[in-house]
Amino acid sequence: MGLTLFFDGSCPICVHEMNQLKRWDFDGKLRLIVATDQQAMEAFPHIDATSSMRLLHAETAEGELLLGLDANIAAWKSVRRKFWLGILRWPIIRTIADQAYLLFARNRYLISKILTGKSRCGQCRIG
Repeated sequence: MGLTLFFDGSCPICVHEMNQLKRWDFDGKLRLIVATDQQAMEAFPHIDATSSMRLLHAETAEGELLLGLDANIAAWKSVRRKFWLGILRWPIIRTIADQAYLLFARNRYLISKILTGKSRCGQCRIG
């Protein structure tokens, strides 16, 4: 595996993005872990499930921990899509983009409600 993503499986927007990533993961480089899946999380005792529910976490094959937009960008890069996201790491844009991501992460349930009609899903599915 190239990249392991730990995400909020009750967030419709988060699950939608994970499904998109999975759809493009032709080489099987991604492992998707729902942070509330205690059995799956047992294999990663160094990853804090509560923290990964608040902010997307990713672990590279080398063991590097990536958070927030860094995790998101690494995920899309691993499936060779959305390369334009790299501009969000440019020095001036980085600070603003990180703050915008944190704002999104804190309000993702409200944003999900507005965009999808439901704020949370009890059984979101990765296809």
